[in-house]
Amino acid sequence: MTPIVVAADVRKTFGSVQALDGVSIEISTGRVLCIVGPSGSGKSTFLRCINQLERIDSGAIWVDGELVGYRRVGDKLYELTDAEVARQRLASGMVFQRFNLFQHLTAIENIIEGPVTVQKRRRSEAIDEAVALLDQVGLAAKRDAYPSELSGGQQQRVAIARALAMRPKLMLFDEPTSALDPELVGDVLAVMRNLASSGMTMIVVTHELGFAREVANEVVFMDQGAIVERGPPQDVLVHPQQQRTRDFIAAVLA
Repeated sequence: MTPIVVAADVRKTFGSVQALDGVSIEISTGRVLCIVGPSGSGKSTFLRCINQLERIDSGAIWVDGELVGYRRVGDKLYELTDAEVARQRLASGMVFQRFNLFQHLTAIENIIEGPVTVQKRRRSEAIDEAVALLDQVGLAAKRDAYPSELSGGQQQRVAIARALAMRPKLMLFDEPTSALDPELVGDVLAVMRNLASSGMTMIVVTHELGFAREVANEVVFMDQGAIVERGPPQDVLVHPQQQRTRDFIAAVLA
């Protein structure tokens, strides 16, 4: 399968903290990668680097065949302009822990904002697609509701629909259920399961080990900015080889 994301020896520091310490990985089109690990292990930083919300210090990332953050002219690399970064970023949709919906817009208005304003698509076309996406995430009846009228789980599902409305080739999920009450988690995970089964390429940072076992093609365990262990869910989550992985899983399941 063709890799849609390639990371090669990616490093990132924040002051004296080594957030990413030589991360190298490939994610093929149509696959689901789940990244697990303790807080501060570099999981979210890695997603943010893929989506160019953070600039890496060294190494390289390619998304959909393009070198992230740079363009090559001859044998020289030049940093992208803000407009070029924005164009590259359209290849991936990102869903955060917090929903970040526009509070003054309804659910459907939140979803069409990007397609109409950024992609310059016809409003009628964007509305039709938004209606279909709201139905896909189980919120067809909430199209005219404002975020304040929605539960946390419903807001997160609108956020997923909003990201999908930009027609990304890759979806990035950064702990999408961590801010939700436990009874609201299931609906969001159900939407993500359906996305995975539809063939959407996904990188999911999650603490939901059951979801990772069920949906992921590959699981990566990270600690202190590095990949400690990776492989099929059964290998990493059920029969881990590394003691650090075993300790983490035992703590999560305790």
